[in-house]
Amino acid sequence: MPASLPYLSGSEIRQKFLDFFAQKGHQILPSASLVPEDPTVLLTIAGMLPFKPIFLGQRSPDFPRATTSQKCIRTNDIENVGRTARHHTFFEMLGNFSFGDYFKEVAIAYAWELSTKTFGLPKERIAVSVFEEDDEAFAIWRDQIGVSEKRIKRMGADDNFWNSGPTGPCGPCSELYYDFHPERGDDEIDLNDDSRFIEFYNLVFMQYNQDAEGNLTPLQNKNIDTGMGLERMAQILQQVPNNYETDLIFPIIKTAAEIAGIDYAKADEKTQVSLKVIGDHVRAVVHLIADEVRASNIGRGYVLRRLIRRVVRHGRLMGISEDFTPKVAETAIALSESAYPHVRQREETIKAELQREETRFLKTLARGEKLLQEIIEKVKKAGKTEIPGNDAFTLYDTYGFPLELTQEIAEEEGLTVDLAGYEAAMKKQTIRSQSAHETIDLTVQGSLDKLAENIHATQFVGYTEAVANAKIEVLLIEGEAVEEAEAGSEVQIVLDRTPFYAESGGQIGDRGTISGYGSIVSIHDVKKESDFFVHFGRIERGNLRVGDSVNAQIDRSCRRRAQANHTATHLLQSALKKIVDDSISQAGSLVAFDRLRFDFNCPRALTTEEIQQVEELVNTWIGEAHAGVVEVLPLAEAKAKGAIAMFGEKYGAEVRVLDFGISMELCGGTHVNNTAEIGVFKIISETGVAAGIRRIEAVAGPAVLEYLNLRDKVVRDLSDRFKAKPEEIPERITSLQNELKATQKELDSLKGELAITKSEQLLAEAETVGEVKILVAELPNVDAESLKTAAERLQQKLGEAAVILASSSEPQKVNFIAAFSPKVNKKGLQAGKFIGQIAKICGGGGGGKPNLAQAGGRDATKLTEALETARKQLREGL
Repeated sequence: MPASLPYLSGSEIRQKFLDFFAQKGHQILPSASLVPEDPTVLLTIAGMLPFKPIFLGQRSPDFPRATTSQKCIRTNDIENVGRTARHHTFFEMLGNFSFGDYFKEVAIAYAWELSTKTFGLPKERIAVSVFEEDDEAFAIWRDQIGVSEKRIKRMGADDNFWNSGPTGPCGPCSELYYDFHPERGDDEIDLNDDSRFIEFYNLVFMQYNQDAEGNLTPLQNKNIDTGMGLERMAQILQQVPNNYETDLIFPIIKTAAEIAGIDYAKADEKTQVSLKVIGDHVRAVVHLIADEVRASNIGRGYVLRRLIRRVVRHGRLMGISEDFTPKVAETAIALSESAYPHVRQREETIKAELQREETRFLKTLARGEKLLQEIIEKVKKAGKTEIPGNDAFTLYDTYGFPLELTQEIAEEEGLTVDLAGYEAAMKKQTIRSQSAHETIDLTVQGSLDKLAENIHATQFVGYTEAVANAKIEVLLIEGEAVEEAEAGSEVQIVLDRTPFYAESGGQIGDRGTISGYGSIVSIHDVKKESDFFVHFGRIERGNLRVGDSVNAQIDRSCRRRAQANHTATHLLQSALKKIVDDSISQAGSLVAFDRLRFDFNCPRALTTEEIQQVEELVNTWIGEAHAGVVEVLPLAEAKAKGAIAMFGEKYGAEVRVLDFGISMELCGGTHVNNTAEIGVFKIISETGVAAGIRRIEAVAGPAVLEYLNLRDKVVRDLSDRFKAKPEEIPERITSLQNELKATQKELDSLKGELAITKSEQLLAEAETVGEVKILVAELPNVDAESLKTAAERLQQKLGEAAVILASSSEPQKVNFIAAFSPKVNKKGLQAGKFIGQIAKICGGGGGGKPNLAQAGGRDATKLTEALETARKQLREGL
């Protein structure tokens, strides 16, 4: 591995990638949810998926170029996770995309510049593949980039031709590989040799359209779709043997190992595989739950449940008997929060879901494992190698023991499972068990799909009516259709017409009541499933029946609050465009009853002055009482008039346009009739939520008074505590801060003196090597500055000497200091280079001057090894 490779953390790699393409005119967009908008795909499996409608010509792009770091999940190779160096369920795909803008020549040039200059990969260590018929790409790599013909491999369609499906846009690929062993030479190189090469960047040239007969015709607009594996690039730049030992995953593995009382480096292969599975799967489940997936026996919920259960079982294999998934999740959350802040915000939900699933599965596991062991012993005693399908089905149907888990355990015992017999047993069972482990689809959508032919789409009348007479079309309890429900039941109701707004476009669903024939239902949420509005509520009084005529009434107070906040987001976007940058566009929003949140594309934080100006401009527009005009127009006409569309939002042929004069947007939400109805607007915070994405949280209307009352209470409390007037509080706090700084300075000085005192005792440990002395030692619980003072003092007292000191105060932090005298430098040893290499042993780095340098590491468990290496190298060098 070349020493010249720069060490970059996973976060640094992600940011450098996005920054590089931002400088090349690409719009940085946030990662889409793991739950895709595309109903044909269960989970987000690739960086290009959010742009699929653009690539298929179904939607026009808002930007000619874009770049993202997209979180993805794939489970098709789940059995290889932990067993190979690079298979994962969760991974991040760094991508740059061109929508009819640049093509092959530019994409290849960008990839080469990024790889060799930004990431510093040696040119001689990169090999590329091209589609076997793509002479153009071959020539660009050879003639313009300068890659040797021996390191450009033509490969077939299975490897290097991308299709979106049987028909549609497609094109050849070119992939970049990193060579771990260039010393093996360039003759007949095999890019499929995983021991030598790792593919880290894939460039897809979408230049054709494929018809039903397989004929290819050139596309009018040619697109670029690329993907660089963040974990793979981290493996390369962090110079570790596999993706799992990068800083993206290894801290999770370490946490699991500590819980199990295991040293990963000394563990056997089977234990290391279990730790890697946990490291991978915990990342996946944390992000799935953060994106609002819940464990169940169907769809995405089943994927989540399966991953959690694999984590729990591998924990058990290592001897972990207590609940541990929430603790391991803490590490995964900490690793994710800088790039995905919403993960930290949903921490409690994530831990609660994991705790529930782990507790539930441990009960299942105990029963099922016991029975499975009996079955395995019986099969082996009979001299057979296959577990009968009936037994596997009994494990599943009676004990809720997943087939995949039975297969996995069987494989470990050298057995297989009779899948044909399992399927036959499944078909014979016509009445499903009503236990918690059954696999009947009980979702609202599943029930509605079955009833869709017999009910009408819900008519929404909520733009003009707050109350409506309606008929109950569907009544559901826990997602299952029923004819009648009684008081105390949690129900989902579909009406033929409704004034309730269903959650959409960032605006939450209305609240209110549904009543009739002596019954009252409190509605706490409304969601749209296909063409149906589903009202979620609790029957407070009476009974409900399908076909009942009812009175549906929204909570007008909540609606007014939502309207004020929603219109305020429109005004906020217009104000940001005027004050900050006209290119700003919406990247997401939340409109609740008590607050609003607006995410937007911006490469920098807003200044205090800009935030104040934006707030003042919105309040000016509110005071000017701009009336709103609503029109329904063809999409093309609406855009021609200047209506703003939200990137990523799906629009039909006709769209609803809301125009306040100072703001015109495509929007299906509910709004005030006049900006004066908002009352007042107040920005609470402005923060970064992802690379290139900023977030403003604000309140409008009555919520502003509630916010100000809370602030006033805090100020009063501070006034009482400081015995000061409100206007005197800042000065009093400044005074306390100055006192704290002075105390801290005094404490630092005492720490330095203590470190020097401790270090004096080390003088006797110095050894003489040639004409100089060397001293390599650890000073526990000493901060970096005090360590530096101690090292300098020791070197001065020893004279011509090389002093290496180290200290660690926690498992994931190590400090190193090197102090070398002039004679040591003359021997060819420089403090900066020397200590930087030593710190790498502890997963870190650093450097400095030839006579004095410092470094840091993240793995204190290897500190003893690092110091022994330093002592050995000093002896050899001197």
